[in-house]
Amino acid sequence: MKRVLRSCGVLAAALSVLPVSPVLAQSQSPPVAAGRQVQAVPMVPAKPAVDLAALSLNASQADALAQALRGADAHGLPPEKFAPDAAMALMAGQDPAGRAMGQAQLIELTLAYAHAVHVGRLPVSGFMTEWGLRPDAYDPAPDFAAAVQQDRLAAWLASLPPPYTGYQTLMTGLATYRGLAAKGGWAVTPSGPSLTEGMTDPRVKALRARLSVEDPTVARTGSDVYDPALVQAVQRAQKRFGLDPDGVVGPGTLNALNVPIQRRIDQIVANMERWRWLPQTLPADRIQVNVAAAVMSVFQQDAPTLTMRAVTGRPGDETPMLSSMIHSVVLNPPWNVPQSIATKELWPKEKASPGYLARNDFIVIPTGDGGSRLQQKAGPKAALGQVKFDFDNPYGVYLHDTPSRSKFDSFSRLASHGCVRLQKPIELVKLLMAGDPVWTPEKIDATLASGDTVRAKLPQQMAVFLLYWTAYVTPDGQVNFRDDPYGWDKELVQRIAAL
Repeated sequence: MKRVLRSCGVLAAALSVLPVSPVLAQSQSPPVAAGRQVQAVPMVPAKPAVDLAALSLNASQADALAQALRGADAHGLPPEKFAPDAAMALMAGQDPAGRAMGQAQLIELTLAYAHAVHVGRLPVSGFMTEWGLRPDAYDPAPDFAAAVQQDRLAAWLASLPPPYTGYQTLMTGLATYRGLAAKGGWAVTPSGPSLTEGMTDPRVKALRARLSVEDPTVARTGSDVYDPALVQAVQRAQKRFGLDPDGVVGPGTLNALNVPIQRRIDQIVANMERWRWLPQTLPADRIQVNVAAAVMSVFQQDAPTLTMRAVTGRPGDETPMLSSMIHSVVLNPPWNVPQSIATKELWPKEKASPGYLARNDFIVIPTGDGGSRLQQKAGPKAALGQVKFDFDNPYGVYLHDTPSRSKFDSFSRLASHGCVRLQKPIELVKLLMAGDPVWTPEKIDATLASGDTVRAKLPQQMAVFLLYWTAYVTPDGQVNFRDDPYGWDKELVQRIAAL
């Protein structure tokens, strides 16, 4: 698959840390039961190729497999593709050949189910280039054979799904929204002037009915006055959609409310599939960026310790999904401008306003082959701000500071060329350098103040994950949705459906 080099940079210009709740919903902590972490059942170590035809399932084993297959829809899988009834009917017959055929069919369905639940249904050839987070290859046959021979199928089946709270809660959310869909879902709330508190409008009754579907505290019927209680219900909905909770029902809120319930179900299914692309064990210390929500979180010992707003790639300049290791930071970094940005944006500005490049600290550097490239010097105008966080990846993206702070105040923060701008990058530098005998907070501050460009190696590399979560569940049990800004939910659902 062709690798794409991102045109990563910044040209354009919540002051507080975001609430922890949405961060916890994105946590990869193992599920918690009775106040303790539930450790995932370890996968049976892979064995050499086995002769599946030599296996002999007893009745209880066959029933266990059939029960798991009948629950495929709970994982967002199409139940008709994993239905075990025909195979079970053959196994219950008197004809030995038929029983053997039924067992073979049941095993084939089980292996397909195991692969789908464990690492997803999408083949490697089906991934978009920007979907750089890929599951490990997995052949379930050796694990399955060992589980049958050791009579531990229940433990093996339980170990297949992603062992993360985020996945388990989405399973519950999927059941909830399917139940809502079975009851008719919700009707479209008519468009019109923005609704503000105290207004009287016939559409308020439709708004009440719409909100009551997802919010049981809202009465389905009532007056057509947009009263304070209904305003609070709208604010709760706006928070779940990642919108400004101002209580005003304007176009953005109305669009979110009017997303069809089937599309919400598709979003949940798409996000469950992406959970399967993650490794079975994540580093306890890591950085996560939810690209769709434009939020960055630092986890230490698997608990969020620092959360901040981010600015991620705008549609057309998507921030890719990937995992890597941050190995160093650059203090007072210059910006080596990608040729695409120089050609499309900077040179036209220089032509329209001669001296633009010099006024913004850009210099032209000969490349030695008769060409040239642009570089913006480190300083107060530098697009990368005071610090850049480097990690290896084929897209040329990184985390960095920015001198343009206004976008962090917005609830819509998809505006970069693909890199991730951070609201509080200096805090992150000091956290990553904690304990380093050289790079003390005072040393970091002094170096930044000097203006000198310095690359500092981290005392310990930090894992970084750029993820795309558009549906997740907060600790209060509420399913939160974000826009599908890149259309990746829709694309993923379509690609899976075409299999």
